[in-house]
Amino acid sequence: MSLKEQLAEDLKDAMRAGDENRKTAVRMTMAAIRNAEVAAIKQFDDKEVLGVIAKQAKQRRESIEEFGKAGRQDLVDKEAAELKFLEAYLPAQMSRDEIDKEARAVIAETGASGPGDKGRVMGALMPRLAGRAEGREINEVVTKLLAGG
Repeated sequence: MSLKEQLAEDLKDAMRAGDENRKTAVRMTMAAIRNAEVAAIKQFDDKEVLGVIAKQAKQRRESIEEFGKAGRQDLVDKEAAELKFLEAYLPAQMSRDEIDKEARAVIAETGASGPGDKGRVMGALMPRLAGRAEGREINEVVTKLLAGG
């Protein structure tokens, strides 16, 4: 079963169960996939669908952070519930130590020696960690390592 078919089944299940957070998350994700397909003028495969789901999850994380700053716990709870559902579709996220280990390996492979080599390291590292770690966290680790940390 493809991811799009799984999402459609999960939407039906959420509607039957009366789970509003899950239903909203699935509908918004399915709409985002359709919009991305229209923009790309093609049907997405599972890898591309995962990319859209990852983007939706990232948006939820950012919303949680902003709503938390604004003191809106009701919205934080709603977004967190939707995020939990979306994360079930994504591959397990890497820990900071795992990212550090991969980054050190790429730095050694590329011969990077300082902050000026960051672009080369990031270019090699991002495809390796795609879907398993957020770019912001990877960037932080690489910046720290290249600065001598």
